[in-house]
Amino acid sequence: MSENQTFALEVRDIVKRFPGVLANDHVNFNLRKGEVHALLGENGAGKTTLMNIIYGLYHPDEGEIFVNGRKVTIDSPHDAIRLGIGMVHQHFMLVPVFTVAENLILGAEPTKGLSLDLKAARQAVVDLSQRYALEVEPDAIIEDLPVGVQQRVEILKALYREAKVLVLDEPTAVLTPQEVEELFVIMRQLTERGVSIIFITHKLKEVLTIADRITVMRRGRVVGTVRPQEVDEAKLAAMMVGREVVLQVEKSPAEPGEPVLQVRDLVVEDERHLIAVDHVNLEVRRGEVVGVAGVQGNGQTELAEALTGLRPIREGQMLLGGKAVPPRNPRYLIEHGMAHIPEDRQKHGLVLSYTIADNLVLCTYYKPPFARGLQRNQAAIVENAEKLVQQFDVRTPSIFTTAGSLSGGNQQKVIVAREFSRPVDLLIANQPTRGLDVGSIEYIHKRIVQMRDQGAGVLLISAELDEIMSLADRIAVMFRGKIVATVKAEEVNREQLGLLMAGSPASEVLGQPQPAA
Repeated sequence: MSENQTFALEVRDIVKRFPGVLANDHVNFNLRKGEVHALLGENGAGKTTLMNIIYGLYHPDEGEIFVNGRKVTIDSPHDAIRLGIGMVHQHFMLVPVFTVAENLILGAEPTKGLSLDLKAARQAVVDLSQRYALEVEPDAIIEDLPVGVQQRVEILKALYREAKVLVLDEPTAVLTPQEVEELFVIMRQLTERGVSIIFITHKLKEVLTIADRITVMRRGRVVGTVRPQEVDEAKLAAMMVGREVVLQVEKSPAEPGEPVLQVRDLVVEDERHLIAVDHVNLEVRRGEVVGVAGVQGNGQTELAEALTGLRPIREGQMLLGGKAVPPRNPRYLIEHGMAHIPEDRQKHGLVLSYTIADNLVLCTYYKPPFARGLQRNQAAIVENAEKLVQQFDVRTPSIFTTAGSLSGGNQQKVIVAREFSRPVDLLIANQPTRGLDVGSIEYIHKRIVQMRDQGAGVLLISAELDEIMSLADRIAVMFRGKIVATVKAEEVNREQLGLLMAGSPASEVLGQPQPAA
């Protein structure tokens, strides 16, 4: 048996060029049977390009692919699926209004005579759920399911098509810490049943927890393959970025000034007209970072959308700079010094069909120097884009590239560049580093602290507990739509925050009664 036959998948000397970019530069990578092999790298390192080649979405310019030791040609996802390769994309490929069973069989429908056999589809969900310990209700509608369960459906889709190699592209980017733990249990169960997993991520702690081997890419090249026991977070970060990275946020004590945001008895409904934010009182002062901690789905999304004019306020009041804010008026908020990094970058942060240059002036396109009366000043828009793309290290062949064609992390950098490049009194940052690599996270954390030190107030909403604890000066914990405790960051530890997030009474966790505001 030759060496390459021991691998479930192997690629040799893969080269892929795009206009102005060498995305993969003679990449070699292999995957053993029944292992989790993590592929780690910054945004734009070439990870997703390589996986898209393996899945048949791109064709390599040079190089070879082997499956179970046999050289193969993969011209389309259909070829990849036929060869036992499945892919779960970062942005799920599910039809929201279909059931789990209907999504599972889409494109590979079982039939009975000339009609669709939905009974067989339901049974397939039940059988696969039991075989791989992936509990999912066959008749549940996708849009009603939590993100973690939607991801299970994506994995089941691949297993239904008999995938033996599973590519998970940034699978934890939209999951809560609890859902990440559940996913890791599922991944181990899959490898025990003979499935081989390629785990694409930028999160260092996760690869050290779950991976059997770790391959690091930088600027289109493989810089090394290591085992978790041979490295730590700092070494992996240096391999990814090519220099030492400060993983701990460096900041001086806050010097809070007058309130820039005041929220009084705020009540907000969700899409089903149920109360998602339940009489919340909150204050953010100039020169401080207030973190909102909580398991996703406890009202943080609705709170952020209400404060930024994207969702109506049912009751209560919001003051910006001491003045009452008119209802649902995002332009008023922007013109009065609010910046916003939204949770869903594609839905609320960018116009995907617009160029990077145009996305960078979405908040200010009608003002000088970008406009003279009704006429756009294209030269100023181009100059602004070139400066910000360089300053924020947006990896793109051109400022005229559409935002929709960028990687998720680079899309996030465009939003951050736009929001941080104008005068700001209040920053509402909702998952600001979701989908970003360590180098970009380090940069954005520094900029948030810098903004605080220049006198802006920051409201940070994050599912990353490490991010909340390292950036926030005060932490408000949300549970079932209420703020159950507000504490100084230095007076609480990770375990206490976890208990508060799970609904334990503040008086028990902290040993003292906590005001709601």
